[in-house]
Amino acid sequence: MAAGDLPGATGPSGPTGPAGSRPPPAAAHVPHPAPQAATRLKRAAPSTRRPDDGHMAEIVLIRHGETEWSAAGRHTSYTDLELTENGEFQARAAGERLKDRNFAAVISSPRRRALRTADLAGLTVTETTEDLAEWNYGKYEGITTLTIHESDPGWWLWRDGAPEGESPDQVAARLDRALAHARTFLPRGDVALIAHGHSLRAAGARWLGLPVEYGGRLRLGTATISTLSFEHGREAIATWNA
Repeated sequence: MAAGDLPGATGPSGPTGPAGSRPPPAAAHVPHPAPQAATRLKRAAPSTRRPDDGHMAEIVLIRHGETEWSAAGRHTSYTDLELTENGEFQARAAGERLKDRNFAAVISSPRRRALRTADLAGLTVTETTEDLAEWNYGKYEGITTLTIHESDPGWWLWRDGAPEGESPDQVAARLDRALAHARTFLPRGDVALIAHGHSLRAAGARWLGLPVEYGGRLRLGTATISTLSFEHGREAIATWNA
């Protein structure tokens, strides 16, 4: 058969090659194994059912009420401020929303603003821990982000940390400890953690297994209540900034 008789042929330089040549055989089909999903590391978790009603036990995050510095947007970590009058009102209101919960443990930052919030909310603190203290702002203590950006325009706490204070990795390590400790109480019931804006936002990110930096995307007002829970056995956020 002449090259011109082959279907689709265009002569010596056409797709069938030189005149009179045969088209190359089709490549053999070699099946490829289906890609395997990446292995996920599963964390063993205790039973998280409340012993009283069988519902899922949760970790409840409570940010302290307003202080003068929080109202002004000034970074507050180790400075031990009292609540404002409005902050005390906020704490009592939070207590009203929590009155139907029976906590197996109430764990607080040792700062007065956190302890006072617990007291006004009607919660009995069972222990305090520095692991729940606010992110140490170092030389940026008491300064607003706007002022910091005048000398360091690109600074972002969640990525850069605080000079002479804490890095994101340091904050992640202690919030991981705080959450691991809180988990040990879940077989007995809900757990309350009373702390600060940035430390609780970091806790929210770490609960989901995310870097601390993601906490910078979670807004959290004073005296708000957030709930760390589970969905089909995996860590989830049930409510946030409520």
